[in-house]
Parts: sequence; structure tokens; C-alpha cells
Amino acid sequence: MNKTGIKICGLQSVEVLKSMVNLPVDYIGFVFADSKRRIDGVQAGELLRVLDEWTSGSRPRSVGVFVNPGDALLNDVMEKAPLDVIQLHGQESPQRCREIRERFGIQVFKAWSVDSQGQLERSADELDAYVGTIDALLLDTYDPLYGGGSGKTFAWDRIPAYQAWTHQHGIPLFVAGGLTADNAEKLVHEYHPDGLDVSSGVETNGVKDIAKITAFVERVKQA
Repeated sequence: MNKTGIKICGLQSVEVLKSMVNLPVDYIGFVFADSKRRIDGVQAGELLRVLDEWTSGSRPRSVGVFVNPGDALLNDVMEKAPLDVIQLHGQESPQRCREIRERFGIQVFKAWSVDSQGQLERSADELDAYVGTIDALLLDTYDPLYGGGSGKTFAWDRIPAYQAWTHQHGIPLFVAGGLTADNAEKLVHEYHPDGLDVSSGVETNGVKDIAKITAFVERVKQA
């Protein structure tokens, strides 16, 4: 069984990121969509340079979070901050995912909204259309404003059904939504997702909290 990867998303501060360089984090996420955590390509470039200072294990992979991005935004960000992964949270079609993947030659993760009961907001048939166009599936609790990023959990007992689909197609499954150091250990023990994506659960008053980040990483890695 592979270990569960950790993605800390919504980084904005160079200082906070530098305080994390001794943590075994697998992915660092930067938000380029409408959000209080949004940054631009110049800020992302500054943050990317910190990843080269990582001292614990391999350098984390950089992930850009977008919602229905146009070509101009993608080109601008990728020129100023060459990302390792593009994560799409909107209504991007399979064709759009394939186009972005091939244009930039990097992996594309697709976020898929589920309701509080863990049911897909779109049909399973639509999900099948993405086979061969994405490199990971991320489940996140639906938010009416942004689609994801609600900070709320969903019914985790639905995870095995989605794991069966991702394993069948040879891609990892990431879980997001309401994760904290207190509940992540239970999620890993019971369902063994390939990755966890956390943002608000490691913040205090909307700002990344190194103590909470450290506790989250330690709990997940120990699990």
C-alpha cells in the first residue's frame, strides 16, 4: 500500500512556506481562481523558489488551482511560474483537460464536486468521459460559490466506490473538504486515499498556521 500524499493548498506567504521546508509535504498548492487565497504569477514565482530550499525528502510538486481558466491566464502563470501540475475545479471538459495537458506537458488533476452524502454533482457517465485526459481525481464537497473549497467534509463511506474507479483507470484519488489534524488520521486509517488536500483546516483566522500544518503532516504520516 502506498503512503498517502499530502497537499497543502492556498499558500501565499514566502515566510510561511520557508517555515515548512523541513516537513515531508508532497504537494504545495497555489490558487489562481477567485478566492481570498488567490495569488498571481509573479507571487507564485517567488514561492516556487522556496521549494528549491526543501530539506525534507523530495522537493514538493507545485500545483496551480484554476477554475475554468482561459488561455491568457494559463500562459501568463506558466511563463512566470512553471508549475508541475494544473488542478482544474470548474466545468472543464475532457477535451479542455487534454488540451491543457498536452500544451504544457504537465499533469492535470480534475476536481469533482460531491454533496454532503458523497454523491457526485454530475453523473458517473460524465466522469467516465475523462478517462485518459486527467492524471488524478480530487473529491471535494460542493460549494455554491466556487464549486469546491467549502471547508466541509462529505460522507467518507462513499470513498471506496471512487477508489474502485480510479484504481481501474490507474490514477490516484485525492480527498479534500473539511480536513484537519484531528480527522485526517481517521480518514487515512479507514480509507487509505492516495492523497489529502488541505487548506482551511491548517489556518487560523484565514492565515496558514505552521503549528497546524505540522500537526496535520505528523498525524497523516504516522497513520
